[in-house]
Amino acid sequence: MNKIPLALLPLSNALNILSTDLFEEGIRLSRVSPRKRIILPIHKSAEASMHRMLNFIQPGSYIRPHNHSLSNKTESVIVLQGAIRFFTFDENGKVVTDTLIGGASKNFGVDIEPTVYHAFFAIESDTIIFETKPGPYEKATDKLFAEWAPEEGTEAASLFMQNLLA
Repeated sequence: MNKIPLALLPLSNALNILSTDLFEEGIRLSRVSPRKRIILPIHKSAEASMHRMLNFIQPGSYIRPHNHSLSNKTESVIVLQGAIRFFTFDENGKVVTDTLIGGASKNFGVDIEPTVYHAFFAIESDTIIFETKPGPYEKATDKLFAEWAPEEGTEAASLFMQNLLA
């Protein structure tokens, strides 16, 4: 996972100031990232009880459909700049919802319950989202990737994303 070096975030014990300078650096790094996205964790550690992140995403970044299978892993996504298409799927991969969030839409975010398969894709350059979900982070249980969705970095993933966005 590509992340912004924590040195760019003025961490303290009680307060973090999130500035436009931070946004500019995140956008710059996402533009040159092979994955076309960068994550800036705002929480202090993987063990934190609440995780807060800024995601800087460019069009073409593939986020594989997944769910958060643990019962406490409700997730919220708020678009701060740009726009995304947010999809939910049934357990067989059929699209249940396709929602424009940000940009010219009246929608600015989503709150999604655990076990719902979902994915989102930036449809405007320099999209920035704020994401929050309960911690702690444990790689083995954080995400359950959909078996019917192609793995990131494959030609099949690119085609899958293009078909969804068509």
